[in-house]
This record gives sequence, structure tokens and C-alpha cells, in this order.
Amino acid sequence: MTLREPITLGAATAPGRLMFGPHVTNLGRGRTPSERHVAYYVRRAAGGAGVIVVETAPVHESDWPYERAPLAADCGPGWAAIAKECAPYGPLVLASLGHAGGQGTSAYSQREMWAPSGVPEVNTREMPKVMEPDDIAEVVAGFGAAARLAVESGLGGVEVNAGQHSLVRQFLSGLTNQRDDAYGADRLRFAREVLGAVREALGDGVLGLRLSCDELAPWAGVTPEQAPEIAAALAPLADYLVVVRGAIYSGAATRPDSHTEPGFNLDLTRSIKAAVGPVPVFAQGSIVEVAMAERALADGIADGVEMTRAQIADAELGRKAAEGRAPRPCILCNQACQVQDNRNPIVSCVADPRSGHETEDADPDLPAAAPRGLPAAAPRDLPAAASRGLPAAGGGPAGPEAARARHFLVVGGGPAGLEAARVAALRGHRVTLAERAGRLGGTVVTAAAAPTRARLAELTAWLAAECERLGVTVETGRTVTADEAAAHDGPVVIATGARDAPPGYEVADGAPLVSAYELLGTVADGGDLPDGPVLIWDPIGGPIGVSIAELLIGRGPVTLAFPDQIPGQNLALSGDLATANTRLRGAGVEYVRRCALRRVTRDGAELEDAFGAGTRTVAAALVVDAGARLPAPLTADAERRTVAGDAVAPRTIHQAVLEGRRAVLEGER
Repeated sequence: MTLREPITLGAATAPGRLMFGPHVTNLGRGRTPSERHVAYYVRRAAGGAGVIVVETAPVHESDWPYERAPLAADCGPGWAAIAKECAPYGPLVLASLGHAGGQGTSAYSQREMWAPSGVPEVNTREMPKVMEPDDIAEVVAGFGAAARLAVESGLGGVEVNAGQHSLVRQFLSGLTNQRDDAYGADRLRFAREVLGAVREALGDGVLGLRLSCDELAPWAGVTPEQAPEIAAALAPLADYLVVVRGAIYSGAATRPDSHTEPGFNLDLTRSIKAAVGPVPVFAQGSIVEVAMAERALADGIADGVEMTRAQIADAELGRKAAEGRAPRPCILCNQACQVQDNRNPIVSCVADPRSGHETEDADPDLPAAAPRGLPAAAPRDLPAAASRGLPAAGGGPAGPEAARARHFLVVGGGPAGLEAARVAALRGHRVTLAERAGRLGGTVVTAAAAPTRARLAELTAWLAAECERLGVTVETGRTVTADEAAAHDGPVVIATGARDAPPGYEVADGAPLVSAYELLGTVADGGDLPDGPVLIWDPIGGPIGVSIAELLIGRGPVTLAFPDQIPGQNLALSGDLATANTRLRGAGVEYVRRCALRRVTRDGAELEDAFGAGTRTVAAALVVDAGARLPAPLTADAERRTVAGDAVAPRTIHQAVLEGRRAVLEGER
């Protein structure tokens, strides 16, 4: 069994077993799907997804969990556009319906949250209203009305959310359902009523159920031992199940980063499939490799596989899997695809920054020659906003056909330089990439030496392999001078990365001070780590300081010093804050909060309390500075010179890849 084999779901047949699941995108206009949603889903439909489940829409106005959350009652036109424009590619397109219950917020609705019982929201501590019988009836009716609107809009059916951020799951669980009425005596009652109302509204439409089968709270929540019985009771009411985990106290567990092994739900999925008989089951849980997905199908663990983040990283994953081509890898970083926070960022991907921006960014992968064959369906029928950057069906020139071929010189072989070289070669230009070091990958390879960060290097390895496949001339161990760059007859992309910033504190002669990247570079090059007490200074609060601490655990006492109240506070954006702190404190790492590093001596470091409580000295055989870095651009007065990535300003892989591809488009002008 493969991802490309059809699967029967109720009265419908999906053309493949690859699911693009529901997730927060922030692509909406108000509370309705927008033209950006249309382009986003069309791209995955064209790329080979068999089942597409659109972003979850609350079914009742009492639920407004994030600012751009769709509201089902307002989704008719958006759902209709998505259904129409995806139809030529054949996927089964469904609406996800839900209600966040007590895991929402009152910030946007300016009204109380609704929940089964008075259990405060974990992050805000906001207390919800305990739902009364009339409230329950309204929400059940809302599910039915939303399902009816979905099929009337042309969608193939709906998926009911009983997973993360879900009122349905909150009724199922003793963690959040402490009622003494019929809905407490029978915790499955609300779910059955919801599924019954949806089924009645759908007719022959497909009804899926996303079900949390492990709330990671064995003292009161749904456990893997209880879940098969719950799934077996609800499965006859649905046409398929998606097995997930996570709950009110484990929000990050549903889609964790690279610290959690891919495929973490497969054993749980196997037990649920055994319990539900003929009802198809989809596996979910950081499955980002085609080989793992197809093993799950071949071994009978699941009937289908959700690979959402993998398809954000490469919208063509389904087609590439069928053709035996390596897709652009998902590195499980959550840096650009996890977007439910108060910044309202648009969903995207460090590996493919065009994800989420299909209506604004042209496709940089389109060569001047006829594009690789897309399905015969004609993207030219799409709305202009949705089709921008998609190649016209049936071949023909696209993209840079008017741009004459040039010789690009790319200086630097990190993610920005590799992406620039790849895109330029793919668009028909001759490319020379010069890298000063003896290997490609830049600081990404260095950072990948940290514990559980090895997946970072998969992206630069894929980029390097694509450059080789496309005929890029790669010259490692070559330093390009400013004069050489200025004399080059063609566009020049400067992607020379970053350098360590000078210390902003006093350093005594002979003080044992290294930068985080110096230490990681030693590990990447096979060198030995130091033993003895270590102090790590982390003024940024990102992944590097935490990674250094984890790297040095077991080699001596480790102290992490930082100016904030919580170490690694920026990890909240990728969902790793709580779990990182659990790992560090469980390993005995000591914290020095709310401080500034003032002096590094031969014996350690002097730290000043931010609130004026004095200075303390921490003994250390080594002090590691995980602070900010500075750009290291090559100064070249070249006529067609573009600077990209950390050479502009040290930031993330996302900006490096984005600016690398933009540099090529600018160089073609």
C-alpha cells in the first residue's frame, strides 16, 4: 500500500492516502477564508494531497480562539472557492469544525468562554462559564448547521475536532469534565450528539473525527489504555478517525519539534486501528518522511497518513513521492509554521518561505523552459490571486523567459547561498558557488551538532544535493576577494553569513571564554568537549543557549544565566518552552535569572542582578557566550551585488532561504 492508492471514506473515494490536515494559518480576512487560503490549498492539491482538511472553523460565535480564526457561519464563500479551485486536481476537500471551549480566549469575542466545567485556561488562568443545557444545545446545533453549509458550499464533508483545543475532547475527559449531570455521568454523550447532528446534516458527505487518544495526564485524562474503548464507541458514527495526542495541559505535544522522535503516535495508532474494525484510521505525529509513512501503511498500522508539516515544507510532496524524487525536508523546527500567537504571523516554512505567501510571491522554482508536467487540470482557470506563480498547464514558457541567461557568482555556502544557487540554476542560469570553508551548510551544520538538532542539516544537505543535480559549480575552500566579486561579469550574491560579536563585558587575560558557535563548531568538527563547571550566558533566550546547556549536561555542573525571568523564553514561539525547561531542570541545570554578565575572569563570571540586588560570582572552568552575532558581508562594489541572509543581519534559516531566492530574482532584472 502506498500514499498514492485511493482510499474509500464513507460514500466518497479520495485519490490518495496522503492527508494535509487542519492547522492555524492566519490567512483569513476577518473570520472567513480568503484568496490566500485558496492559493495555499490549491498548491497542495496540485502537489498530490489526497485529502485536504481546511483550517478549523468554530461552529458557534461564543468561540473566537485567535484573531483570524474562521467562523463557520461566515465560511460559505471561502469554502466554495476552495472546493471549486481544488476540484480539478481531485482531492477530497473537507472542512474542519470545532469549538475551543475552555482552551480559547475572551480577548477577541469580549464574552465568556464556554466549557464543560470550571477548569481555568492554562496560560491565561481565565475561568470559563460552565455550560448550561441551552448552551450545549446551541453548540450541537452549530455543528449541524456548519456541516450543512460545508456540503452546500461544495466540500466533500467535514472533520470534527476532538483533539487539541477542542470542546468535544473536553467533554470526553475527566480532566475537564467534572459535571454531575448526564453529560458527566456519560462523558461520551456530547460527542455522540455532535456526531449525530453532523451526520444528519451531511447526508452522504464524509464525516471524519480527529480524536485525542492520549492527553498525557494519566491522573484524570484520556489514556492510551482507555482510548481504544472510546474510539470503538465513537467510530461507528464516523467515516474515519485521525489519532492524535495532547490536551489542555499538553498543548505542545500535538505537534512537537525535533526533540520528539518522528512517528511518536504510531504505536497508539496501531492500538486504535485494532479497536475500531473497518473504520479507516489516519496516523499523525511528526511523520515527515515518505518512507515512514509508507511503512505505516504497509505494516497495517494505519490506512492513511497525515503529513501536514511535510507538505508545508514541500507542497509537491505527494507528486514527488510518486515519482521517486526527494522532497524538500521538514526539519521539525516549528519556527515559521506554528503561528497561533499574538503576533499573528502568516503560516510559512523555513524550507519554503513561499508557503502561505502564494498570492504575493512568484514561484522561484519555475525555469525559463517548459515547466515540469503538472496534472492536466488547468491552473489558468484559477482566480488571478490564487494562480499567480503557478505554471500554466500543458507546458509553455513561464516565469523568467524574458530574462537572458547570466552567470551568477554566489559567495557563501550556507542556506542563503545554497538556495540562491539552486534557484538560479533551476531558472536556467550558469552558477558558481564559492565557499570559504571546506564544507557546505554554513552555521546550520554547526548548530546541528547540538542535541536533537541534527535534522537542521537535512535542509542544507538537500539544497546541496539539488545544486549538484542542477549543475552548479561548487568550489569549497575558496575565498572570494572584494575585487574578484566586483570584477565578476554577472550578478553577485553575497551570502557570507555572520561572525561573533565582540563581548559587551570585561574579559580578563586568560579567561576561559568561547562563543556558542565556537563550541558547536568544535563538536561539528569532531573535537572534544570540556569537562568541569560551565556557565552559559544567554541574553537572547533562543534555542542556542538551551542547546549548549543540553550538550554539556553530564560533563560537570552547568549554570545558565540570562536577563529574563524564564530561560529560553523565545522557545514559546516554537512550542518548546515548557518542555525545554523540563529537560534542563530534570538534568540539574542551575538557573541565574534577571542578571547581566559584567566580567569573565580566569575562575568564572561576575553577574549583576537586574533589580539592584548586587553582584555574584559563579565559578566556571568555561564561560560560553550565546549572545548576538554580527553580519560578515563581503564589501564589494559590484554593479549587480545583492546581500542575503545573515550577511544582512543574523536571523533565522527562514530569512536566509527567503533572501537567497529573492537575490536571484533581483539579479535577473
